[in-house]
Amino acid sequence: MNQPRKSVSSIPNFLGRFRRANKGVTAIEFAMLALPFFALLSMIIESSVIFVSTSSLESATTQASRLIRTGQVKASNMTAAQFTTKICDNLMLVQNCTSTLKVDVRNFSTFGGATFPALVDADGNVTNTVVYQPGSAGDIVVVRAFYAWSIMSPLSLGLNNVSGNKFLVNSNVAFRNEPF
Repeated sequence: MNQPRKSVSSIPNFLGRFRRANKGVTAIEFAMLALPFFALLSMIIESSVIFVSTSSLESATTQASRLIRTGQVKASNMTAAQFTTKICDNLMLVQNCTSTLKVDVRNFSTFGGATFPALVDADGNVTNTVVYQPGSAGDIVVVRAFYAWSIMSPLSLGLNNVSGNKFLVNSNVAFRNEPF
C-alpha cells in the first residue's frame, strides 16, 4: 500500500493551513509566559515570607527585651543562651533558631553614645561579634537580633544582601532600663 506522493504544489497549501490553524496557540502562549510568570510569583512569595519572618523577629525581640527593661533578666541571672531561647520561643519560620539567631545586647550611658559594630563585614559575611550586657537600672540598652535567611528560590534576584545567597533579617530595640 504505497501512499501517493504529495506534489510540490501542495506545500503552499500546507503552509497556508498551518498559518490559519489556531488549535495550539494557547499552549504556545503559556509556554512563552510561564517562565516570567513563575519567576515573578516566586519572587513575590519569597519577599512575603521574608517580610513575615522580619515582623516575627521584631515582635519576639520586643517581647524578650521587656525582660531586660523590667529587670527580670538581672534578677534571674539569665544567660545569653537563655535570652536567645526566650526570643526563639516567640519566633516563627526560623529553623535551628538557637544556633542560627545571633543576639547582641549592649548597654550605654547615653543614647548619643550608642555605637556598635556593623552586622555585615566588607566581604558580606554576617559578623560573629556579639556581646551580652543587659546593664543595670537606668542604663540605655540596645538589643539587636539577627540571622541570615537562606533564599530558597533561585529566581529571587536581588534579595540577597549577604554572601551565600542569603538575606539578613534583623531587629533592633533601644530603651532605658526601668529603676529596678
